[in-house]
Amino acid sequence: MNNDKITRREFIEKTTLTVASATALPSILESEAEAKTKLPQRVLGRTGVKVPVIAFGCGSRFLMYENEDEALRTLNHVIDSGITYLDTAMDYGKGLSETRVGMVMKMRRKEVWLATKVPPPARTRDEVLREVEKSLKRLQTDRVDLLHLHSLTTAEDLAKIEAKDGAIRAIYELREQKVARFIGMTSHTDGAVMAKAIEHNDLDCVQMAMNPTRALQFEELALPAAKKKNLGVVLMKVTAQEKLLGAGAGKAAIEPLIRYALSLPVSTAVIGMPKPQFIDQNVALAKSFKPMNAGEMDQLRSQVASQRASLENFFLRHRDGDVV
Repeated sequence: MNNDKITRREFIEKTTLTVASATALPSILESEAEAKTKLPQRVLGRTGVKVPVIAFGCGSRFLMYENEDEALRTLNHVIDSGITYLDTAMDYGKGLSETRVGMVMKMRRKEVWLATKVPPPARTRDEVLREVEKSLKRLQTDRVDLLHLHSLTTAEDLAKIEAKDGAIRAIYELREQKVARFIGMTSHTDGAVMAKAIEHNDLDCVQMAMNPTRALQFEELALPAAKKKNLGVVLMKVTAQEKLLGAGAGKAAIEPLIRYALSLPVSTAVIGMPKPQFIDQNVALAKSFKPMNAGEMDQLRSQVASQRASLENFFLRHRDGDVV
């Protein structure tokens, strides 16, 4: 596409979108996924679709599989293990993540709930449409199940998104055209700004950074706002980029961190799994999951509370997709 204003017709023609294939997906996805997996599933809010309680993060931890063949084997193993929710973004590895996911989607698209995200600086309607066109080509598909505006930061950022020709207009159009079955927004920066985004806009889902440190108030402010509107809530930063993992002060093991995540009123938790054994471990933890009671959740919060300030500082300047 050139820099001229993009019409809906031009977008549809250039991406060869087919409404029929998009609308046929739900029954195929759910029946095949449920037949393949014993992973617990939850309804993704107002979408009405069931998804596995853990999702595979295709960001920085997936990019740690440097060999392409190993990366593709890993993705197939993930799907075979019942983790049929794949979470990627257009800027992960400058498109490498989507390209790898697309190689698997060419054969297994109907088995997967596919989510991708439009990162900043694309904050206008036309910028988003151009980025989504390129994304679909990398993913080798004509539609995604969930399209997020990625990495909401400040109130000023939200104002750009909500402007007359802002990015929110693009994702509304893409949902109407069935390019995206559902739409959402993500943030790891400010729970108060995310709560405003939820209140102001017609979203289906949100993806937010939540862990026992309660950094940046997503759990206290944005989560109640999302539940009030019955949005599908996707949790990320379960381990805070592994900064919470380990022994000693402010640290915890993976099992209680995943239990905490899944004890919140969320639909699924996106987890980075840079080694194949982590996939098998997390599948086992999801299958044996038992909710924490209020006392256990408070105890874990106290255990990692000393990390809250450092994590808030980290996530204020963190960019998803960086290998750190």
